Amino acid sequence: MKTEYPSVLSDHARLRAIAEAVRPRAFPASPYGHITLVICRTFAMPTNRSARLTDQSHSQQALTGIVAALVVACSLLVAAVRVNAQSVSPRAKKRVPTAATSSSATAAFPVERVDRALQAKLEAMVRGFHGDVGIYVRHLPTGRTAMVRADELFPTASMIKVPILIGTFDAIDRGSLRFDQMLVYRDSLRYQYDDLKASPRDSASIPLAKLTLQMITLSDNTASLWLQGLVGGDTINQWLHTHGFDSTRVNSRVKGREASRAQYGWGQTTPREMASLVTMIRGGRAVSEGASEEMYRHLTRIYWNGQALSQLPPWVQAASKQGMVDKARSEVVLVNAPSGDYVFAITTKNQADTSYVETNEGYTLIRKLSALLWKTFEPKHPFAPHPAARRFKPPEEP
Repeated sequence: MKTEYPSVLSDHARLRAIAEAVRPRAFPASPYGHITLVICRTFAMPTNRSARLTDQSHSQQALTGIVAALVVACSLLVAAVRVNAQSVSPRAKKRVPTAATSSSATAAFPVERVDRALQAKLEAMVRGFHGDVGIYVRHLPTGRTAMVRADELFPTASMIKVPILIGTFDAIDRGSLRFDQMLVYRDSLRYQYDDLKASPRDSASIPLAKLTLQMITLSDNTASLWLQGLVGGDTINQWLHTHGFDSTRVNSRVKGREASRAQYGWGQTTPREMASLVTMIRGGRAVSEGASEEMYRHLTRIYWNGQALSQLPPWVQAASKQGMVDKARSEVVLVNAPSGDYVFAITTKNQADTSYVETNEGYTLIRKLSALLWKTFEPKHPFAPHPAARRFKPPEEP
């Protein structure tokens, strides 16, 4: 007995219409659309809707229709992947600019928009501080921004080690240094106010990789000056200039920058530029994507965690660098928060309080700022450090 089926799946005209509809949108002027069309035409059986088919021919027709439908589905899937890939701009694919302004360090993120409520809180927070304060805050996914004297020059203190780190990785990337390079330590390299925490003996060999760790994690000055000498302060400053950082400079041991050194010390920066520099590393845009990745790892391994970092949950990763001299305290932090990254830099100068104790006015301000920002950007994840945790923090050193 013959059974009558409507010819739906294998109707040649319908398959051709589907294929033709897919090709122009998904694969303009590409062979994929033609392949789809050819397969459809090859397997499709032109029939009349009222034709009587045997069970066998119906099975063949149904199978043919399924194959054609799968081809169309695959075409759509490949098209979606292609469109998504084409939506990535050339700038996003090549993440390392040849020349840029400091604003390009955050170019991959939404533009700044002032968070008026946060701005008012920052202004109230610094009011009455005995010294000068600069702050820059930016929530990267939304562009929410607040700042106080964010484009004014301040001493970097040990935050200058971020540009030195970049200069070192740039030299490695160019081939003038190697990360696994062994160096010979001499007592003449020792910084007069401290020594290398590993306390090597004269003529001892030490890998360059260990110097970068000690410079960032322990903030060791001997390691930092050694690396600066290998790379060259002028070379580091040239990199900063080329990439649009007009204010951040290495001053110490750089010819022609004696006056700046007398005013600002080892280095100088603005809160906005220091935050942008760390954001540039976070975005894979400093030196190279691979170099940025490893520099960011360095910045997440910090021994001196008693100030801004103490106000963040220990389960949250943050990249940071701290700085301190008698009349200045500073810290830059990029927080990988649950609701999206945010970055802030705070610097002081001309502080009346020159002590190196927990209650130093600059340290207290840094902790207050960090706590405020976590509460502002992560209201669903409240956190306050346990009072006893302070006993397990390293004591601050001059």
